[in-house]
Amino acid sequence: MARVVLEQVTKEYPGGVVAAADVNLDVADGEFVVLVGPSGCGKSTTLRMVAGLESITHGSVSIGGRIVNDIEPRDRDIAMVFQSYALYPHMSVRDNMAFGLKLRGMPRSEIATRVSDAAKVLGIGELLERKPRALSGGQRQRVALGRAIVRDPAVFLFDEPLSNLDAKMRVQMRTEISRLHHHLKATMIYVTHDQVEAMTMGQRIVVMEGGKVQQVDTPLNLYAKPVNRFVAGFIGSPAMNFLEGEIVQDGGLAFRSGNALVPLPEGWSPPRHDEPAVLGFRPEHVDLVSTGGFAAPVQVLEPLGNETLLYTEIGETPVTVRAPGIIAAAVDDQVHLTLRRDDIHLFDLATGAALTA
Repeated sequence: MARVVLEQVTKEYPGGVVAAADVNLDVADGEFVVLVGPSGCGKSTTLRMVAGLESITHGSVSIGGRIVNDIEPRDRDIAMVFQSYALYPHMSVRDNMAFGLKLRGMPRSEIATRVSDAAKVLGIGELLERKPRALSGGQRQRVALGRAIVRDPAVFLFDEPLSNLDAKMRVQMRTEISRLHHHLKATMIYVTHDQVEAMTMGQRIVVMEGGKVQQVDTPLNLYAKPVNRFVAGFIGSPAMNFLEGEIVQDGGLAFRSGNALVPLPEGWSPPRHDEPAVLGFRPEHVDLVSTGGFAAPVQVLEPLGNETLLYTEIGETPVTVRAPGIIAAAVDDQVHLTLRRDDIHLFDLATGAALTA
């Protein structure tokens, strides 16, 4: 396995289009790192520069201590798993997994051992003689994983490998890939647009937007300590609520957003007063109370059994509340809400930078 280091890696296309700008990342040997962000944020471009499928305009990529900018993909000791399985339809599963090793001239006995071991790890031993058309989507993805495993690469690269699977199969394959990482102790870099995948799989997560790295941190730190409004809104489902306005004194601290006034918890110390700011709070950090707090009308109610999502409005801004269990409320009811003191975020209105630690 190997450490992967990106130093000020930039990709610029003709016409001044910058797909990735000054990306700095240090992936430790054996670490599972996830690149996540919306479509067009530069995450796949960054991965492809590590793989050698995209040239690097500026900066450097090193794998295992070796600068690989000018090294062909086949010589970088990496294996890549794509969104498309790209299996040869006329070959059996066994031959699909073995094909790359045959091209490298590896002895038949070694190929057979590697294919057998990989099939055992992935639980596809009984599928080795089947053709791809006889496999489900999840089975085909396992074969694609097996084709990567048999190469025993220094680094595994995944480019949205689960996007073509249904929701249930995605959950299952997330578990399979995490289990595979634990078994192989391999260096893995994984690209996805799905923040749930990122939060459940990555040891560290790289959040990207507009070709730039916004934050690199553990899943829990991204959730609890986002460095800016973008990260706060992207990580977490349902997304964090945001109110634009300012902190004022009104018989106690409150946040004024348009015509609405939201009381702030006693003991909370804001970093600024009387300046435009953005108040952020997650749906699960809002408490329903019988009286007091602030009132909000219920516009939509989604009972999910173990929890209920209430879609309300503060001033003219939509606000989502996640409450445990079944809530005795109906559309057009007024519910009373309070914010939790330790889970309030404040962001600069102009820059989006976090003002609270």
